[in-house]
Amino acid sequence: MGEFKKLVFSGVQPTGNLHLGNYLGAIRRFVQLQDGNDCIYCVVDLHALTAQLVHEDMLSQTRSIAAAFIASGIDAEKHIVFNQSAVPQHAELAWIFNCVARLGWMNRMTQFKDKAGKDREQASLGLYAYPSLMAADILVYRATHVPVGEDQKQHLELTRDIAMKFNLDYASHIGKTDYGIDITVGNEPVHAYFPMVEPLIGGPAPRVMSLRDGTKKMSKSDPSDLSRINLMDDEDAISKKIRKAKTDPDGLPSEITGLENRPEAENLVSIYAALADKTREQVLAEFGGQQFSVFKPALIDLAVQVLSPITGEMRRLMNDTSHIDAILRNGNERARARADVTMRELREIIGFLY
Repeated sequence: MGEFKKLVFSGVQPTGNLHLGNYLGAIRRFVQLQDGNDCIYCVVDLHALTAQLVHEDMLSQTRSIAAAFIASGIDAEKHIVFNQSAVPQHAELAWIFNCVARLGWMNRMTQFKDKAGKDREQASLGLYAYPSLMAADILVYRATHVPVGEDQKQHLELTRDIAMKFNLDYASHIGKTDYGIDITVGNEPVHAYFPMVEPLIGGPAPRVMSLRDGTKKMSKSDPSDLSRINLMDDEDAISKKIRKAKTDPDGLPSEITGLENRPEAENLVSIYAALADKTREQVLAEFGGQQFSVFKPALIDLAVQVLSPITGEMRRLMNDTSHIDAILRNGNERARARADVTMRELREIIGFLY
């Protein structure tokens, strides 16, 4: 039995201002995964069209995501940072996967139901099919691991389903080449071209919630700017938003069970834990029994300490975008070279004349 070379892939969509949830739930994890892993990080600008077709600031948003990657500590020389639309193999593989995926699989995707709302007949085909493009994003590099939030776990399961169906449907074709790898899925041996990608979900704050409603995810689209801390917020804005963050009348508990049915308290404790690289238990051991009037100033100081250097570097990079553009051009070339290998092999496996 062989194994696929470990490769980490993930991306961030260039829509709206990046916020604390994007940083703690995604970008900070990207930085940590650099050690000991081959990593590819993408600005998924094709996906942005599913949220809104016409963007007046797509270039700026794309550069902003790349700036956040670099300012947070991603090494774009050792790893790859690029924008999705510059690598046409993503869209090419997405069409193949549209033919592999089954309608029943797509109909089970809860994010489409949530985003499309009641008037689904007016939703775009892209919004419906974008999990197939997400699968292509990952598998065009034959990535093995993807850091994602809980809300994207279902799409990773779909990616595995698509990979498995392709591997099984084209088993005889793959066997005629040297491109397959013998793996075991469950108890079943499979001669696979695509790996069974694994989600990387973890950390103290894998899902950061709104500062105004602890039952809702922190979101770029929330109409209230007080609901989120943007990565470009200055110290005064961070302080104001945390001071105004919704809480309940009780103080902080000493045990983790004391956070049950207290979503706002749990969210603030989780944010502190993530920013401090501590567990929630350690945070409660320090602040248990204290009121939020004590905890919030400590959270403000910590948030400013962690985020201010990133904000400053992002502003510097965005003031002169030539450096960001050069990083993306370099990453685009390297990503295209890797993706081209996959697509040349796939054309042979499928039987396309090339």
